[in-house]
Amino acid sequence: MRREGMILKVHLLLFISLSCFVSRNHGRQSEALHRLYMDKLQNKAGINTESIYEETEIFNEVHVESQEELKEKDKIGKLPGQPYVKFSQYAGYITVDKSAGRALYYYFAEAVNNKDKKPLLLWLNGGPGCSSLAYGAMEEHGPFRVYSDGKTLYRNPYAWNREANVLYLESPAGVGFSYSNRTSDYAKSGDRRTAIDNYAFLVNWLERFPEYKTREFYISGESYAGHYVPQLAHAILQENKIAKKTIINLKGLIIGNAVINDDTDQRGMFEYFWTHALMSDEAYYLINKYCDFSPNAKTQSSQCTKGAQEVNIDLASINIYNIYAPLCFSNNLTDLPKKASVMNFDPCSDYYVHNYLNLPDVQEALHANVTKLSYDWEPCSNLINNWNDSPSTIIPLLREAMADGVRVWVFSGDIDGRVPVTSTRSSLNKLKLPVNTTWYPWFVNKEVGGYTFAYKGYLTFATVRGAGHEVPSYQPVRALALIKHFLSGKNLPVS
Repeated sequence: MRREGMILKVHLLLFISLSCFVSRNHGRQSEALHRLYMDKLQNKAGINTESIYEETEIFNEVHVESQEELKEKDKIGKLPGQPYVKFSQYAGYITVDKSAGRALYYYFAEAVNNKDKKPLLLWLNGGPGCSSLAYGAMEEHGPFRVYSDGKTLYRNPYAWNREANVLYLESPAGVGFSYSNRTSDYAKSGDRRTAIDNYAFLVNWLERFPEYKTREFYISGESYAGHYVPQLAHAILQENKIAKKTIINLKGLIIGNAVINDDTDQRGMFEYFWTHALMSDEAYYLINKYCDFSPNAKTQSSQCTKGAQEVNIDLASINIYNIYAPLCFSNNLTDLPKKASVMNFDPCSDYYVHNYLNLPDVQEALHANVTKLSYDWEPCSNLINNWNDSPSTIIPLLREAMADGVRVWVFSGDIDGRVPVTSTRSSLNKLKLPVNTTWYPWFVNKEVGGYTFAYKGYLTFATVRGAGHEVPSYQPVRALALIKHFLSGKNLPVS
């Protein structure tokens, strides 16, 4: 018991300031990720960190239901406060478990131009337990952003539906507008259930939108979607092989500031703190030399404890998810919308989005809240309190995807301190792949957009200069260039 107590004490010392930060800044996507790390580091009972990638037939748990005439019912006429657009939008529910009444909510923005020729791109936010509608669609690369009045929208000229038909999924059940009629489902959430439900969603969504069945399909996401994206890809590849045909035409994966490998992700975070003057030399030396972040860690030395105690950082004073970003000091809306620019991300955007998505006329237009009861939509759920499984690494799934010829890109906003570039580079090095294209700067509008190189075997790594954890929020032009080149299969431009 004394050894277990020491481990818990060290982990609490290492991460206690993060809990102070997340309660005050940048919404709750960051808080959810922090809480999962804390639970895993404390070896909380019930979270399985072992591999869950054994060859089991997921499709046995998935049923394809008739989707006849449901597509037109999902079509959005116009969102409240929305400027005029020419492309079509859809939103609604796909039932993934009929017996449980479990249904996942989606929002779909067709491509601005040439929708019949553009690929289908799925976006997943992480947490776990956070909404892709809240973050990906409304604060990152969706077609609109919310004004400070919390009730009107303005166009995002760098939306990703300029390059693809973009599908945003709130997953798992209990996140955002997604739900289950069997409340016990919420205590069974975890990586495996999420992968199965996401796969069930996809095959049924393609029945509702059959014109996309043979379209090139790509999966994207950020943060804890570093788990979701490769796990969904695993399900797709496995079921294609079992069926001996292409059920879903998967071509590529792209994940940003992604949770990949716990050991290197954690160690790389402290390396980033030190290299960006957020902790002392002495504390970094002790933590780097004596702390054990491996999944099998049993004890921690007194030197590690000392290093943890000397961490000189006040994370409540900065946004650790973008270490140079301003903070939000008021959650009040404005009577009239403030002048807004997609190029200058408003740190109070979480509050604007929360208000907008809780407006009854907005929920009606989005075909959400089908129970017709009073519903307080939240950007992140408390599913993390009952998260059952979270493997310590997803590296085997990246290997599997590349072996099957799936294009894999990993990108890092270079001023995120929570899953920083140092973590991602160390995690990718675990693959031990030879380099195919050496490190070089890539450009957008005659400026360096970041740096990139490619490994042999369909894997590209890229940084996005000046971007935090949610890359498209802070660098929309560079993020759009990144996704454009990924989808086209072209290297990022050298000039």
